[in-house]
Amino acid sequence: MTVLLTILAVVVLVGLFAAYAFNKLRRLDIAAQEALGGIDVQLTRRADLVPNLVNTVKGYAQHEKGVFEEVTRARAGVQAAAADGSVAEKAAADAQLDRAIVDVLAVAEAYPDLKASTNFLELQTQLAETEDKISFARQYYNDAVASLNNVVRTIPWLLFTGIAGVQARDFYEAPDGQDTAPAVTF
Repeated sequence: MTVLLTILAVVVLVGLFAAYAFNKLRRLDIAAQEALGGIDVQLTRRADLVPNLVNTVKGYAQHEKGVFEEVTRARAGVQAAAADGSVAEKAAADAQLDRAIVDVLAVAEAYPDLKASTNFLELQTQLAETEDKISFARQYYNDAVASLNNVVRTIPWLLFTGIAGVQARDFYEAPDGQDTAPAVTF
C-alpha cells in the first residue's frame, strides 16, 4: 500500500511540475511575442508620422521627387513587416525607413524657413520621441527573448519545450551599418 501511495505521489508531483513547466514556457513566449508587438506599434507610429513630415517638406522642395518616393517605399515596407514579417525583416524595414527619414531631413536642411516652421519642429520632436520609444521597445523585446531563451535552453525546461510548442527566439538586431546613428546637422 505504501509503495502504491509513493508511486501515486510521484506521478502527481511530476504532473504538477509538467503543468507548471508548460505554463512558465507559454508565459515567457507570450511575453516575448507581446514585446515584439511593442516594436511593431512604435514602427507603425513612426511610419504614420512620416507622411506628415514629407508633406511639410514637399511644399519647400518640389524637385526632390526621388527622396519622397523612397520614403513612400520605406514606409510601405515597415507596414508590411509589422503586419507579418520576421524579426530580421522588421529590422531591415526599420533601417530602410531610418535612411529615408535622414534623406528627408537632409533636404529640409537646405530650407531655413522650413526648419523654423512650427509644424516641422513639432514633427521632429515627435519623431525623436518615437525613436526613443522604438529603442526602449527593442530593448524590452531583447530582454524578454533573453529570459525565454535562458529557460528554453536549460534543463528541466528544455524537456517541455515540445509539449508547450515553445522554442528559442531571435534577438532584434540592427542590420549591418545600423550600429551608429546617421548624422544630420542643422
